[in-house]
Amino acid sequence: MANQYRIDILESQLAQLTRAIPDIHQTVIVSTDGFVVASYPAINSDMNDFLINNTQQVAAMAAALIALGDQTLNRLAQGDMSRLMVEGGDGAIIVYPINRNAALSALVNKTTKMGLTLYEISRAAKRFADVLPS
Repeated sequence: MANQYRIDILESQLAQLTRAIPDIHQTVIVSTDGFVVASYPAINSDMNDFLINNTQQVAAMAAALIALGDQTLNRLAQGDMSRLMVEGGDGAIIVYPINRNAALSALVNKTTKMGLTLYEISRAAKRFADVLPS
């Protein structure tokens, strides 16, 4: 069996998640510092060019949302963040913590079945925890 690099494993799993939920535009694993660890843009996405060129911005915004969510929950004594979702008129960004240093962020279309999408993203975040050091 050939050795696989961690990035290849992560990108393969991101691709699987994107295929499982067709309404996902892009998935990004982001460090809490705002750096892209791995990403996967959907091939069939209308926004593909925008997302490929702006992956760094998506990562930085996701990291900012994580920090704000953590601060808010800590200040209000509500425990650790389970997930964060910001919905807009055309879609949403969903952020699931993977460990203390990374999170999974997904941009989804407004037509997605949100329950199924949240379930699949949470399962994927748990799989990424096995691959990424904490």
